Amino acid sequence: MTELSDSQAFTPGLEAHFAIADGIAALFAPYVEVVIHDLATEEVAYISNDLSRRVAGDPSQLDEISFDPSLRVIGPYQKTNWDGRRMKCISIVIRENDTPIGLMCLNVDVTQFDLVRRALDGFLGSEPRNEGVQALFVHDWHEKINQFVAEWCATRDIRIEQIDKASRRELISALRDSGALEQRRASAYIARILGVSRATVYNELAALKQGSSST
Repeated sequence: MTELSDSQAFTPGLEAHFAIADGIAALFAPYVEVVIHDLATEEVAYISNDLSRRVAGDPSQLDEISFDPSLRVIGPYQKTNWDGRRMKCISIVIRENDTPIGLMCLNVDVTQFDLVRRALDGFLGSEPRNEGVQALFVHDWHEKINQFVAEWCATRDIRIEQIDKASRRELISALRDSGALEQRRASAYIARILGVSRATVYNELAALKQGSSST
């Protein structure tokens, strides 16, 4: 699926790269998501083959990125998707008149390939490689929420799609206590990864607040 910003208020030079994003996503479907970040607005300008449950207009947290403006390619680096899947990523700096205007990020779901590698490593007796690559988005709250949810589900031996209403409220409570909901648009992002509406998240938060005030 391809998403385009409703406001269309992205840097004009980025639009020429949207078709490239669609082409890459189509060629390597269903494993590759391509996200174009606007350095001017610090928002997602375009997303093709949405795997991360982000939408155009979501904050990119680009103010937290530290990279040399002279770089052309950043990575590869590793991230954690909303459902706990490992993503191998690389970012290409988009330039206009040699001025950086955006980032095209290719996010590859390597979970199935990890399973194959582990099977081969087990059969051949080889040791898995440690890439040791530092993540680009070191302060990305999307990443922190993804890791929190993945660890929360792992400790309960459940998958995110198996969460029932009671568990959902428990998870939302844990996310609230961790400070995750203090970020702009965090509630909307959490709603998307849980597969519910924003109203549901707000209702759960209201119920939790009411419960705490009555005790």
